[in-house]
Amino acid sequence: MANGLDIQKLDSVFKSRPDILQDIHKAADSPSRVQLFNKIANFIYEQTGDHTAGSSLKRRRVDIEPSQNGNLPHATETSAETSTVEDISTENILLEIKDISVSIPQRKKFELCFTPKHLYARIPGATVPAPGITYAWKDVEYAFYLPVPEKSQIQHNYILFPRNAFSLSKSGAPTEDPLVFTVSAGAPKPGSIGGPNAAAASAVSDSYTTLFNWALNKCLQAAGNNVQMVAADPAKFHSKVRQPHRPKEAAVHVKAFRGSKDGYLFFLENGILWGFKKPLLFIPLDKIAAISYTSILQRTFNMVVEVFTGENGDDTTEEIEFSMLDQEDYGGINQDYVMRHRLQDRSMADQRKAKRELAENAKGKKEAEGEEEDANGQAGEDGMTELERAQMEAEQQLQDEEDEDEEDYDPGSEGESEGSGTSSEEDDDDDEDAAEDDDMGEDGGLGEEE
Repeated sequence: MANGLDIQKLDSVFKSRPDILQDIHKAADSPSRVQLFNKIANFIYEQTGDHTAGSSLKRRRVDIEPSQNGNLPHATETSAETSTVEDISTENILLEIKDISVSIPQRKKFELCFTPKHLYARIPGATVPAPGITYAWKDVEYAFYLPVPEKSQIQHNYILFPRNAFSLSKSGAPTEDPLVFTVSAGAPKPGSIGGPNAAAASAVSDSYTTLFNWALNKCLQAAGNNVQMVAADPAKFHSKVRQPHRPKEAAVHVKAFRGSKDGYLFFLENGILWGFKKPLLFIPLDKIAAISYTSILQRTFNMVVEVFTGENGDDTTEEIEFSMLDQEDYGGINQDYVMRHRLQDRSMADQRKAKRELAENAKGKKEAEGEEEDANGQAGEDGMTELERAQMEAEQQLQDEEDEDEEDYDPGSEGESEGSGTSSEEDDDDDEDAAEDDDMGEDGGLGEEE
């Protein structure tokens, strides 16, 4: 019965899996099974073969090229969505790297498999991709290589954002998860690299970083995707907050909350990334309309990013707020990132010019408020507040009036000390006594004369 098998198509679609071919030949022991295997082979052949005639609608959707703005048309689907796990598992594995810690979409150790069209994770020992962890090279929109924060040992995260893996609008929701996996600073373990390209990979396997940078860039370029791997550059932006676990190393992240979730902000050359908890968010630089600062306290402040959410030139915007940023990072964020990119982003020149004018107005308002605060209790240039100066002037005026009253007052005789304690009634009694003495003096004199 095996003679009825379409050997040509079976060999074509299963040439990378001779074990499956062998099992098919063994199992094709009846006409119905032969017919079934031929149908399967024909279906896979149409899906993966390089044919223009006879291809299914599903195949044509996979081959749709990106539009001029870099996004797939809304009416189409990505290859990862249209290709089944079984379809992808039939692709030739060019390179496989074992024992890789994936944190998103699932937290587990997987084998990462590189094929001409896809990158997928596979459970050790399995022959098919893990559900939901399959990414088409042509659909990857952003790629990042970032250090893992607050780890005593140096580790890095690779982040691949496919299209539709994030939404800037509050009304929208991501339809896919990005891929996030972690690598150490050391070299891969012996025997952890396999596949036809293992020999070529060994030449760049001094570390996981050199290995993955080479493999990812090669596969993206081969798929016609010009996405570049973006890494954090401490020379362009770094946090002013000291890392206690690695004090000599500048942190390229800033701690922040998004709602109730704590995470980290990375200010990168092509946008702002918040991670590493689901859902991750990336805000491209050309989608940022403005940045403002609110809830400024003694030690923390909030940052509000106004983003464009409209399409086809629509200038609709929404705000995304990040809270509890350290005050020490304000200068770096505002000067090293916000102001620098405001000048360089030509496509946003008009909006950013308006933003600068608003900032100047806000600054003038702040100065006016500062003068008002000075009048209500803030120290001036002489170190005294307006209230203290007013009190001092009032006291001085009162003192001047008392001095004038003292100048007009005649105590009656010189030499008497002020405040002798004699009352006006005592002065009157003294006057009467003095008059009586005068009378007695006159009478006595007459008596003496007599």
